[in-house]
Amino acid sequence: MNRGPFIFLGMFAILAVSWTVVLYKPTQQTGRLAAVYDEAQGGVLPRGTNGAAEQGKALYQELGCIACHTQQVRVASGFDLERGWGSRQSVARDYIDQTPALVGNTRLGPDLTNVGLRRPDADWHLAHFYNPQIASKGSNMPAFPYLFETREIVGEPSARALKLPGTFAPKDGFEVVPTRKAEALAAYMTSLKVDYDLAEAPKSKDAMAEELAVALESAK
Repeated sequence: MNRGPFIFLGMFAILAVSWTVVLYKPTQQTGRLAAVYDEAQGGVLPRGTNGAAEQGKALYQELGCIACHTQQVRVASGFDLERGWGSRQSVARDYIDQTPALVGNTRLGPDLTNVGLRRPDADWHLAHFYNPQIASKGSNMPAFPYLFETREIVGEPSARALKLPGTFAPKDGFEVVPTRKAEALAAYMTSLKVDYDLAEAPKSKDAMAEELAVALESAK
């Protein structure tokens, strides 16, 4: 008896089921996700990026930052919450307005999901881009001095010039000024924050304890 057709049909069935489980099912679960409106949290969630931050996102991709940084707070594996990288895990709805979603898969540097909350000062980021050793001594992140202009001071110093310490400062009579690209990248960094809650996103124990404390205080 020729069993070739049965073997072929069996292999086809296995491939079809695998495709359904691996590709189709997740698409069904997440492909129809939409933003939610929560007046108490300021309106439409998640909040998107725009303006200079959107330009900074394009530069983030151009520089290959995704090769070293993730944008996904994980709970099942790792200690992301304990490290202060977020107050809750990331969920699919957080990324619905991102094209592309820069989730990443390698962490040679810290996760950046909430770097805008951890480091809200754009000047900190600008100094970090110019030379990471200024703000994060021992960092393995490369410097991006070409995003800045070192120029002679003519008249009054620029209000945009970096305040660089010690050996990082330019010689007397010169200043280091960020280009528009550097400022856009800093705007993108400060825009990265998940300061809202979603029903499907489990909160950390600390966040839940804080909410309970606030509720108990309000009930007094």
